[in-house]
Amino acid sequence: MIRPVLALMSLLWLAQPLQAEPIYPQSTIRIVLGFSPGSAPDVAARILAAHFMAKWGKPVVVENMLGAGGNIAADHVAKSAPDGATLLMAGNAAIVINPTLCAKLPYDPAHDLVAVAQITSAPNLLVVNKDVPAASVQELVDLARRTPLTFASAGVGTSTHLAGELFQTMAGIKVQHVPYRDSAALLSDLTAGRVTMFFGSIASVLPQVRDGGVRALAVTSLRRSPAAPDLPTLDELGFRGFDATAWFGLMAPTGTPASVIALLHDEAQKATATPAAREKFSALGMETVTRTPDEFAAEIRAETPKWAELIRRVGIAPIQ
Repeated sequence: MIRPVLALMSLLWLAQPLQAEPIYPQSTIRIVLGFSPGSAPDVAARILAAHFMAKWGKPVVVENMLGAGGNIAADHVAKSAPDGATLLMAGNAAIVINPTLCAKLPYDPAHDLVAVAQITSAPNLLVVNKDVPAASVQELVDLARRTPLTFASAGVGTSTHLAGELFQTMAGIKVQHVPYRDSAALLSDLTAGRVTMFFGSIASVLPQVRDGGVRALAVTSLRRSPAAPDLPTLDELGFRGFDATAWFGLMAPTGTPASVIALLHDEAQKATATPAAREKFSALGMETVTRTPDEFAAEIRAETPKWAELIRRVGIAPIQ
């Protein structure tokens, strides 16, 4: 009698409906970012928010959590529940640079956050003030070997700083770093000739180039930018492998279900593929990126040691 009873129990168990995963999302979604309203990543976050709301009918809030170079926002999301309700619009600084640059980072990007979707990328432009007697990158390098020059940045450890350090290292020259806390003051000093050069974000310096206030010599990505197609890359000018590209992407707390990650990735890709989204990104000199979560994660793993090695080689003191 035992075997028939067990067989009956098995049949009854199999007849029960499988418990379905909860439908996502169950509540409000928050997209947190460490950038100010109107910035490139803020525009990207709001494009995703509008698409997610239209798709799922749930509120999506974009929260600008400023401070510590993006660390505050990243730390907040890293410590949030892994249910897809709290997401991070991350920049590469907080993910691949700050782990080496900061003496005590309150989160570990490699273990506390998971890649969802890389959204956009944008190069910096190497620009010089209009009085610099150099019409090419090689002429600039030759000038630096004869004359003391300066390069401005948006602060220690920013992409504008590290691009300048990478350039010096690869060119075999030494240029005095001048960090700024105010972008308006930086651009004012650059156009006035008080600093020599700047590796600025394409969105911030391209208008200055078009107005004739500064002169652009190259882009820092591995391929030319559609926003400035006539400018050569540093890679094609002989600085092989030079790549100082800023990117922004969606991340979630580690432990977020794979099904939620896949769903968010697919919808993020749909959001950024629309003509309206591409037009907004193009106006900021950005290109959309279509990497899978695994490809995005691989990019993070590849970039982290690259910048760590440069930071240590040039002796940038850890930020306390």
